[in-house]
Amino acid sequence: MTTPPTAIRPTRLSPLVLIAISVTLVAWASAFIVIRGVGPDFTPGGMSLLRLVVGTVLLGFLLIGRRWVAPTRREWLLILGFGVAWFGAYNIALNTAEETLDAGTTAMIVNLAPILVALGAGLFLREGLQKWLAIGAGVAFIGVILIGVGAGNANGGIDGVAVLWALLAAVTYAAGVLFQKPALKRLPAGQVTWLGCASGTIACLPFSGQLLADLQQAPTSSILGVVYLGAVPTAIAFSTWAYALSRVPAGQLTISTYIVPPLAILMGVIFLGELPVPLAIVGGILCLVGVALTRRRSPVKVRPAAG
Repeated sequence: MTTPPTAIRPTRLSPLVLIAISVTLVAWASAFIVIRGVGPDFTPGGMSLLRLVVGTVLLGFLLIGRRWVAPTRREWLLILGFGVAWFGAYNIALNTAEETLDAGTTAMIVNLAPILVALGAGLFLREGLQKWLAIGAGVAFIGVILIGVGAGNANGGIDGVAVLWALLAAVTYAAGVLFQKPALKRLPAGQVTWLGCASGTIACLPFSGQLLADLQQAPTSSILGVVYLGAVPTAIAFSTWAYALSRVPAGQLTISTYIVPPLAILMGVIFLGELPVPLAIVGGILCLVGVALTRRRSPVKVRPAAG
């Protein structure tokens, strides 16, 4: 007897996963604003180290009472790669880029990472590159370009070196996600996040001297700003991100971060007075459209069983 082909419907995201993703996106968008605000009082390395120290301590508290799962040698390598790339190198590159680039433009450039993750997840994590994921990523990518061009024209041109730093942040961001995803298959999300943050902190220890010098001259408001970066965009947002990533394909989840740049631009208008040009607004709308398109799925036909 031949079984008729059926269509596999996409799995819907649970309310908890949607909440986790929302918290992550808002927190990460706010990070671009705070970094821009406290940047004049901190060096990129000093800011990264203080942020990661705060994040590591708070994430450690979240592990109290939870079961510890010993990582294998391969998992240790994945965690170290995740931590050094995303917590260490990413933060330094991002902080350096925002010394001269506005928050919105930096967010646009950094969010080239979802394209890299989608491609990397298809190649290395065997998630495949589905049609609507590719279409949505392409639409959102066009939005990123429009915002970047619009912001650059508004500022009288873009600092090429700063753009390279932002691109490096995008690359290390993508590498971090690709290292993190396989580590979450067996290990608890909270444990992986804490170990990654601790690894990034250790990698940034050479900037201890810069941090001490920064703390001596930085106003209290800026110090509290960096503490916020460690508490909210790092400890809380990376925890909610790991929770979602353990339940959603890396390529699909990371594409949702295209919502971060429009949020960063909106926050920049409110808190920094950085007004987006019309072209940037159009780009932001395209980013949101691209995210919506990635949520569509084409029915997958199952081959009929022989019988």
